[in-house]
Amino acid sequence: MNTWDLAALAVTLGLFAGLMELSRRRVNFSLLTFIGLFLGVGVGYVFRDHVRYIDPIGQAYVKLLMAVVAPLVIVSILSSITSLGSTSQLRTIGGRSVFWLLMLNFIAILLTLGLSLALKVGDGADLATQGVPTETLDEFKESFTQVFLGFFPSNIVEDISENNVIPIIVASVAIAVALTLVGERRPEAVAPVKALIDGGREIIFKVVGFVIKLTPYAVLALTASAASKTALDADTLRPLLALTVVGYLACFADTYLVNSVVLRVWADVRPVTFFRKIFPAQLTAFTTQSSAGTLPVTTGLLTRKIGVPADIAGFTAPLGTTIGMPGCAGVWPILLAVYTVNGLGLSYGLADYAVLVLLALVVSLGTAGVPGTATVTATTVFAAAGLPLEVIILTLPISALVDMARTMTNVTAAAVASTVVARGEGRLDDAVFDAPDEETAVAAAPPPPADRPSLDDFPADLIGVCEIPDRTLVTHSTEAR
Repeated sequence: MNTWDLAALAVTLGLFAGLMELSRRRVNFSLLTFIGLFLGVGVGYVFRDHVRYIDPIGQAYVKLLMAVVAPLVIVSILSSITSLGSTSQLRTIGGRSVFWLLMLNFIAILLTLGLSLALKVGDGADLATQGVPTETLDEFKESFTQVFLGFFPSNIVEDISENNVIPIIVASVAIAVALTLVGERRPEAVAPVKALIDGGREIIFKVVGFVIKLTPYAVLALTASAASKTALDADTLRPLLALTVVGYLACFADTYLVNSVVLRVWADVRPVTFFRKIFPAQLTAFTTQSSAGTLPVTTGLLTRKIGVPADIAGFTAPLGTTIGMPGCAGVWPILLAVYTVNGLGLSYGLADYAVLVLLALVVSLGTAGVPGTATVTATTVFAAAGLPLEVIILTLPISALVDMARTMTNVTAAAVASTVVARGEGRLDDAVFDAPDEETAVAAAPPPPADRPSLDDFPADLIGVCEIPDRTLVTHSTEAR
């Protein structure tokens, strides 16, 4: 055994102990992640070429994230659709909600794609020199026909074992709709199944929470491995800085510019007034990085300040932590994909980008407002598109920073969709919306619906991330997340 390799492992374990002590003292989760980042850079620089015992630690974390992808997607979709209770609600409120959540994400995808291509995100990153394999990429590229056929399940057990997320989504939606139809005629027959789904969701969320708690340690190990192989000069850091800036630019443009148009045209409300009234939810999302954790604030403001009926706010906003989520399922996967294409110098045409757009839109059906959602959705899109997952690992440290803006974008989109749905149903209370603002009593906001996760469902030290080691790698972000 090499002495330097063992010394690097010993130092890393000692730093892990320090992070555990900081966690015990309830240091903010995001701060812990950044500390892990900087410690990892130091370890990688000091023990260059001697991190062979550290690298498996980070890779084990990635495997854990991948392991919860399929269960998380399944319970997220089943619980969201079955919570509607009837096909009439599914056709009206449910249909409108899903349409607008997906439409807002679709717009965010197109906005990010255009912005990242125009700014040439990833040019100069030279990812081929940072341990990202490029020689086998061609064998993973598939035609559009092959990708399209891959959307449909042929063996659901095999799809689950191989984390083929899109077929899993299709099968889950079909089962959820069937449960709803049977439940209308014989509710007693599906009651045990619904109870199993609710219990399964809580258990899976708890497992995701356990995995997410490992993020600061994984970031340290992954960063150490990457830093040991990479020259930490301005040329290397510049593309990552540019990626962060473009991520914020895309999120803020989508949050305020795109949503302003949607609110004015389809909800017939004043955007400035809307954003002023919903600002406490945006701020909560930005600081906690938790879409699900922000739900009590979001639903409270929608009913008390915007004039959205409680049943619509209580359904559409929570559904927005599962479907859509333009920050985590739209902006980030597409931005990373363009970064990868440019950084590796891949030949991508219009059809290839069309596949990326379709993949990001379909994957957004299975996101979750829990920590790590953006990483999960990006991983899913990359795996389906045949792009190297190593790029996601290289960008994991800055993902935590961009996550603040991503979560704010997610929560805003859910609030906007709720408002548009209420107007479409003819039930938006303009008197409430036009009422003069009073001091927002966030503490008095009603709790989230009983069938949705609340902030208390997650360990206190996790509050501060979107959902991974994204509802997969593994919502969101509490997405998320």
